Amino acid sequence: MAETDAQRARIKGVFSCERIAKVGAGATVRKTTQTMYWFADEDEEGRIWIQPLNPNYVPSGPKQEIPREEFLEGYDPEPEFYSTKVYPSIRKLNQTIAKAERHRSNGETYSAEMEYGNALRVDEENIRANFGLGLTYLERGETGKADNIFQRLIKMEATFEAEHKHLFNDFGINLRKNEMYDQAVEYYAKALELSPNDENLHYNMARACFARSDIEKTVEHLRKALTLNKDLEIAQKFLIYLKKNNLLPQKLSGAESTSSE
Repeated sequence: MAETDAQRARIKGVFSCERIAKVGAGATVRKTTQTMYWFADEDEEGRIWIQPLNPNYVPSGPKQEIPREEFLEGYDPEPEFYSTKVYPSIRKLNQTIAKAERHRSNGETYSAEMEYGNALRVDEENIRANFGLGLTYLERGETGKADNIFQRLIKMEATFEAEHKHLFNDFGINLRKNEMYDQAVEYYAKALELSPNDENLHYNMARACFARSDIEKTVEHLRKALTLNKDLEIAQKFLIYLKKNNLLPQKLSGAESTSSE
């Protein structure tokens, strides 16, 4: 009886592949074989994603999708390497980040900064650690340092996933509270790429746009939020506020006066 997709365990773990590289030049050129290690993870739709391991044995950097046939033919499982090197490194990194997050939630920002720094020394592209450090700086009012983290995250080639949505949202809220409105808008835009149908993200984007005096975008995101959830009271009240204060753009005021009554 053929094995179904539901019965088959999804691919996940460390795999190696060999690459042929040229060393030298001209008459001295020679070929050498290099073994590369990757962390592979198959998603619910059956797509296989691979991510390189950094020198500290943790998956780091951008993920890339690889065709199943190519993966099965060219990549060999390395369960012992995973159990002795990679899993302990990932576990220790996650524990460090969890410790940093506990310090931050307790208001111990300097201890949090130290632990986030420890995590980033292991994986400088770790998304949770970068966000956490940025939030720590924002909570201390150190907007210059927070902006450095912001620039690092925006330029990072790592693959942001739906699970990171709340990190973008939290950072966006704190950026707005620190009057860093341009950065807040850019962060909410990134979050909406991950989750375009989240009414709360659209509402938060509307607030950031309003702080920048971009009323047209403010209304656009409020209306989108209400399209997704017509009972979102905070968005309804925001539109009523704009209408009462004659802040609606002329071309939208007629439509809004009808829809908000």
